[in-house]
Amino acid sequence: MLILDRLCKHYGSKPVLQDLSLALQPGEIYGLLGPNGAGKTTTINIICGLLQADSGTVMIDGKPAGHSTKRAVGIVPQSNLLYTSLTCRDNLAFLGRLYGLSRQECRQRIEVCLEAVDLLSQKYTPVERLSGGMQRRLSLAAAMLHRPRLVILDEPTTGLDIEARHDLWQLIRQFKAMGVTVLLTTHLFDEVERLCQRVGILREGQLLAEGTLGDLRSQIPAHEIVTIETADPEQAIARARHLGYTHRNYGGDLAFWVPDKLTLKDLLDRFDGVPLDSIARHPVKLEHVYLEVTRQLGADTPVQVAGPLGGRG
Repeated sequence: MLILDRLCKHYGSKPVLQDLSLALQPGEIYGLLGPNGAGKTTTINIICGLLQADSGTVMIDGKPAGHSTKRAVGIVPQSNLLYTSLTCRDNLAFLGRLYGLSRQECRQRIEVCLEAVDLLSQKYTPVERLSGGMQRRLSLAAAMLHRPRLVILDEPTTGLDIEARHDLWQLIRQFKAMGVTVLLTTHLFDEVERLCQRVGILREGQLLAEGTLGDLRSQIPAHEIVTIETADPEQAIARARHLGYTHRNYGGDLAFWVPDKLTLKDLLDRFDGVPLDSIARHPVKLEHVYLEVTRQLGADTPVQVAGPLGGRG
């Protein structure tokens, strides 16, 4: 549905995208994960034709991105591009005219899209009177108004409270149920883990790793990650090395990759003699993978993880 082939973009002498290649399958939710400044928004702007890549190509639904693919794409940008003094209905009506919808089709689509995001009762409410979560839902309705086959969501839940985030996640899942392909850019690990079938980790314009969640988690050869608090971390690290455990520091937490399925008693026995204040067990999560692959940013060859849907596009 969407193919990016070796996109490069520089701002002056600074590389923003470096040979970025992706291939999104029809009907999947693909998460592009990375910190601010990783190149996520630049990628979106190139896909939408708002920026010109220095090199590389963008294909949407088998066609070069351009005027002919405009109707195939819907976008929810980081900031709501809504006219706050207009009502929900009038915002969508204006966008419908921009997309060339007939008056009758536009009227029908407004009703359908507002109902889908549970805003039909707010049809005549000015946007400025809506909560932040409602405004994001209206932005989703606007993105779906013209029946696109690809929807791009740029940090869609940033700044929302947890209830509004959950509401938006449910709406995003509905896109997949309708067969719509979704490109989701975010820096929120739990958002990716809950929604996405495949994930690309982007940093400094480079795709460091890509695959399903299971593929990515396999980058860390551990059954679980154990964190401990101790007055003698050096002794704990020495014991872990003796046991063959890799150790890491995650935000100040001393952590060990434990490859075997062990009981708590087994774990305590292995660290017998080490003064432990606490010990905690954690599943391998996407944030652990992210921290691991970004450690290799300076390596000559990026980490590549190919899932069952294919590797890098």
